[in-house]
Amino acid sequence: MHIFDDYLKPIRAAMAADSKSTKLNENLSFCGESFQKSFDVKAFNLQVPEKRLLPSLSDFAKVLGLVPNFEQRLGLHPDFANLKYSESLEDHYIVSMFVDIKGSTNLFKKYTTRTVWIITNTIQRAAIHTCLIFEGYVHRLQGDGLFIYFGGKDVTPEVAVNRALQFSSVFTYFVKEDLKNIFIEQGVENIYTRIGVDLGYDRDVIWGIAGIGEISEVTTCSLHTSLASKMQGKAVSNGVVIGDHIKKENPLLIDYCSPVCIRTGSENDRYIFRIPEKNFYYTQYDFDWLKFLKKQEFIATDFYGNLQLKNKNSSSFSNKNVANLAPIAISNKPYYNF
Repeated sequence: MHIFDDYLKPIRAAMAADSKSTKLNENLSFCGESFQKSFDVKAFNLQVPEKRLLPSLSDFAKVLGLVPNFEQRLGLHPDFANLKYSESLEDHYIVSMFVDIKGSTNLFKKYTTRTVWIITNTIQRAAIHTCLIFEGYVHRLQGDGLFIYFGGKDVTPEVAVNRALQFSSVFTYFVKEDLKNIFIEQGVENIYTRIGVDLGYDRDVIWGIAGIGEISEVTTCSLHTSLASKMQGKAVSNGVVIGDHIKKENPLLIDYCSPVCIRTGSENDRYIFRIPEKNFYYTQYDFDWLKFLKKQEFIATDFYGNLQLKNKNSSSFSNKNVANLAPIAISNKPYYNF
């Protein structure tokens, strides 16, 4: 889709300039300047800015008509920030997502620590930037991974669910397709992602302060926040597992969901959580993110089945007025009977 092309450039450059790499003598330039082995945080911020999307992803955001909010703070969702300085608790729904990026440890086999830092931080910034485009809130960074919330006081659960699934689909495509090609070229074991997503309704989620003083965060206490983490662990490489509430929030999602037990062949994997005495059995599903992504209005598929980003100014055929085609059809096809 070329959405992340500009994020791939510093990764390629770092690999080529690495002292342990077989391509040490390559002089690969990025943005007109030689990529130096003495690359530091300041230089990295120039190549992958903290608070600015790189052009390829910025174009994607424009197609969506969405503007990322770069003023977030870890552990302080803006809709619940007041709880940081109060003794109150609040009940409010939220979509919780765990994004685990696996396999980066293998990079140390081939590259220096500095190069691995550049690679993993570029991937993480690509994830953060994409999350912000889809109106997610990055609550916590966990190694290479992220814990993300979708939703808030002015967002419906249905919209939050859709945004979460759009993010997970777009980012997984990036890791599975774009990053894979780079690592294959370099002879490196592939990096992959696993994602778990679940929805807790107002009755399921408590927001409040956790910790003490400045060693604290405004976070959620919810079964479904915990289950999102557990579902991530049940996902396959570059897979997404979602909870039953996610599936039920949008009836159309049934076409993209399959109980995890069908994949594993074990009925024990149908439910991610059980309370038999209360007759509570919570189902987990493999989510067909690629099929879902192909159905998004901002995605087109070319003749060869490759995904392409639709032009912002183009409209789908379904939105065209057939009556407007009548004059053309009449003049070019005499047998056309409008």
